[in-house]
Amino acid sequence: MPEVIFNGPAGRLEGRFHPAKKRNAPIALVLHLHPQFGGTMNNQIIYQTYYMFAKRGFAVLRFNFRGVGRSQGQFDHGQGELSDAAAALDWVQTIHPDARACWIAGFSFGAWIGMQLLMRRPEVEGFISIAPPANLHDFSFLAPCPSSGLIIHGEQDKVVPQKDVQALVDKLKTQKGIIIDHQEMPGANHFFENHVDGLIGNCASYLDRRLGLIGEDAG
Repeated sequence: MPEVIFNGPAGRLEGRFHPAKKRNAPIALVLHLHPQFGGTMNNQIIYQTYYMFAKRGFAVLRFNFRGVGRSQGQFDHGQGELSDAAAALDWVQTIHPDARACWIAGFSFGAWIGMQLLMRRPEVEGFISIAPPANLHDFSFLAPCPSSGLIIHGEQDKVVPQKDVQALVDKLKTQKGIIIDHQEMPGANHFFENHVDGLIGNCASYLDRRLGLIGEDAG
């Protein structure tokens, strides 16, 4: 799990990168929750999601947004963090220019950033949005959402009410050409306390379906 430093728009960004063995392997970017509420690339959900992709042969990067850990810069309320994510994806693509596909996964604030990034990057073919903060941030930019993906959140989420996520899902499901898989985890709160293993299991099952690995040993 090499530690990496790459250039972002506000200075150096700190990350962890798992290179792929195959030149044309897919790539994945994993984005952490809100920097001002303890979000870092070492969050358990981010860490586990990173390894979920790595086990399936992806070249995968998780990194700290500006001002977090050893990443330079200051919190920028989303605009700068979106630029950080774009720079991170650029960096992975320079390492794996022959990647056949690209995925983005994000948790909470990171899900919001990730959904914005996929609007700008047509090479993104799939996403996993964990507890997207549909009540705290405007998701109307998804018009239309260009990729199919998974939206998963906790039934007991007090930070982002279920009705707000459902409204986002309902809006996306009216769009043609994409399929939104929506899952609600019973008993789980916004941070999936005591439910992280189940969360990652559900995300892995979705990813395996999309990759055509169902019925095979996905690692």
